Amino acid sequence: MRRKFLVALGGAALAFSLAACSGGGAGSGGDSSDKKPADLTIGVSMPTQTSERWIADGKAVKEKLEAKGYKVDLQYAGDDIPTQSQQVDQMITQGADVLIIAAIDGTALSGQLDAAAAAKIPVISYDRLLLGNKNVDFYVSFDNYKVGVAQATALLVGLGLQTKDGGKGTATGPFNVELFAGSLDDNNTQYFWGGAMDTLKPFMDNGTLKVKSGQTRIEQAAILRWQQETAQKRMEDLLTSGYNDGTVVNGVLSPYDGISRGIITALQNAGYGKGAKKLPVVTGQDAEIASIKLINDGVQSSTVFKDTRLLAEQAVIAAEAFLQDKQPQANDTTTYNNKIKVVPAYLLPIETVYKDDITKVLVDSGYWSAEEVAAGQAKK
Repeated sequence: MRRKFLVALGGAALAFSLAACSGGGAGSGGDSSDKKPADLTIGVSMPTQTSERWIADGKAVKEKLEAKGYKVDLQYAGDDIPTQSQQVDQMITQGADVLIIAAIDGTALSGQLDAAAAAKIPVISYDRLLLGNKNVDFYVSFDNYKVGVAQATALLVGLGLQTKDGGKGTATGPFNVELFAGSLDDNNTQYFWGGAMDTLKPFMDNGTLKVKSGQTRIEQAAILRWQQETAQKRMEDLLTSGYNDGTVVNGVLSPYDGISRGIITALQNAGYGKGAKKLPVVTGQDAEIASIKLINDGVQSSTVFKDTRLLAEQAVIAAEAFLQDKQPQANDTTTYNNKIKVVPAYLLPIETVYKDDITKVLVDSGYWSAEEVAAGQAKK
């Protein structure tokens, strides 16, 4: 199923040799290998500060680069495409030596990518793949298909249909579930959805899982810009239109913690979590501190942890390789087709976090402190 999904998403894989010599990218820039870090500037473009995840990413990339002596131009675009375009334009005209870009819309920066190539500036696509342009030199991310598999598996575990170790659970169903997807302008959304649907389809086909709303297409489930408020409104609409007959929602597939919190608010406002009306199993992603508290309190079921410290570190490693006129090391050269070329990628592992994993995975590793988990708020 995974292979079919990836072929459908990306088309036939191009040879890596074509990706490596795309014309305007890696290795074609001016030689900066003889310059000191203090003489080099890295432009870092992040999509928004409305998500604590992107705040943490920007901070981690900036700190790791500055620790090595580089100058860093970090900009947040406020989820506004023209703002991000203008910010990247400015980084190019001010002479950035490498660009690290997490795009709001993966298709919206083609002009900037062409300008970067003309100026011989390598471009690293950060977590969200830049699409439709040959001038994307490297991609750092997580295995996004596996993220979707992990989210769907967590839903099955929460419902009791599977055990954490992959065994068969004791529950039999049927269960009413609803499906949410991320923003369609984010390429990762397709991978998350593909992994989740491949995992849930057998249970939907045999009737164990029922999507009562009938909304099983990604276009119906998508939440523009991953907005919590939009997710809350959609969940409210689903409850109003489909669950006024006494039936209840047993589980919700959510691809991101902010969306999860919107879903949970709608459910709580509808009386879930009170008396015998149990809150459904709700999944998530990004281990945001507000959701970690909800998981610790038994409100949200799980989240997928993607250690952004490791992602930032990999972006820095890739940037340094380009600055030394070298190719960064890739561990995936076939999967991520941006509709023009296969972009060489370095993919990092993920981990599902349930309540009993919080201390071991997040607190002991220093990602969050026990005090932050208890408060549901990050320290300033």
